[in-house]
Amino acid sequence: MTDPLVDKLALLAKQRNIRICTAESCTGGGVAQSITALAGSSDWFECGFVTYSNAAKQSMLAVPEKLFITDGAVSESVVTAMAIGAVERSNADISVSISGVAGPGGGSPEKPVGTVWMAWYMDGGEVETHCFLFSGDRHSVQVAAITEALKGLIKQLSVAAK
Repeated sequence: MTDPLVDKLALLAKQRNIRICTAESCTGGGVAQSITALAGSSDWFECGFVTYSNAAKQSMLAVPEKLFITDGAVSESVVTAMAIGAVERSNADISVSISGVAGPGGGSPEKPVGTVWMAWYMDGGEVETHCFLFSGDRHSVQVAAITEALKGLIKQLSVAAK
């Protein structure tokens, strides 16, 4: 049984002939895994970048090193660069990027455990970003982030279809 959100995303992507990619850090490829659990997703899912380290974000997605220094990996600027880089380095039309603090450690007063930044980018359009604060353990934070990433992709494709 697939996720109903993935079913809805598949329908929208196929209707619009849109190819999707992901750029994930704290979810470790969980969004891509959710998508590819649906048979036939190769018709509309292009690829997934799992860029856990800052070096991977730089080399695979062209995220400028200075952003890690000025804003940190869990930031609006980094997920924006990740989302744009994913589309530019693939044959996808739209991307979602995710970077966060899933826990149990790694949090700070400014970015507590559960802080997750996401960005959605459609080729040639504007980047939409959002910061979430999820509760629970590491798994709960990751599952919540995957769900919100899928909802955001659906929103992007629904808005673009109008």
